[in-house]
Amino acid sequence: MSRRAVNPNRRLVDSGSNPLVGSLHQKSRSSPLLSVGLVLLGAFLLIGYSYHGSGGFGGGREAISKVEGASCTSEVIRAIPFLQKAYGDTMQKVLHVGPNACSVVSMLLKEDNTEAWGVEPYDSEDADSSCKSLVRKGFVRVADIKFPLPYRPRSFNLVIVSDALDYLSPKYLNKTLPDLARISADGLVIFAGFPGQQRAKVSELSKFGRPAKLRSSSWWIRYFVQSGLEENEAAIKKFEQAVSKRSYNPSCQVFHLTS
Repeated sequence: MSRRAVNPNRRLVDSGSNPLVGSLHQKSRSSPLLSVGLVLLGAFLLIGYSYHGSGGFGGGREAISKVEGASCTSEVIRAIPFLQKAYGDTMQKVLHVGPNACSVVSMLLKEDNTEAWGVEPYDSEDADSSCKSLVRKGFVRVADIKFPLPYRPRSFNLVIVSDALDYLSPKYLNKTLPDLARISADGLVIFAGFPGQQRAKVSELSKFGRPAKLRSSSWWIRYFVQSGLEENEAAIKKFEQAVSKRSYNPSCQVFHLTS
């Protein structure tokens, strides 16, 4: 039901007929500083609320994560210590393939005795100065992964892929996956999203040309077998042992394959 409109004349008469209300009204008119103070206080509260919602006081990271959804590239960064436990010396020469490769390469380059390179599957226009520097120095290159990558066979000990294969149709997977295995000497690690997950942000979807198709682990395993790739049992066991000691639960599917 809608409220009945209040007659302003009646309000004025009612407030005037009440001695208490009248005295308050008179007092408020005689205290302009109080009104100004209340207005300023309200303004400060609104500014503070807006600042908090736009990312101030640590609120930005949570808001971004809700918009962008899960990121397997971020999961790679979290998993680096466990990958080192699983692969040991084979982490000497690593290639990361996927969005935000600069972040993974930067993290790997901080590790002792580790050489790292990256492949961005699309041109990142909003790359920061650090990422542009890695591209300029040749550590990261932009390349369409639907076509053979410009590397010789067995160029890297380990190839890590994230947030990339989920966007490829089987037609291109049939070309891309064998090519990634070709340039890997000791293993291939694939980070793929779980079915039902919210995936990458919309701007990334448009650059890949199609939305992510999240597949089950059974689908991937069947596909690996059909592609002639075998699971790396030794690496799986070491990775699971390292993960269990730290109670780490990956937010993405992790597959360890032999080259």
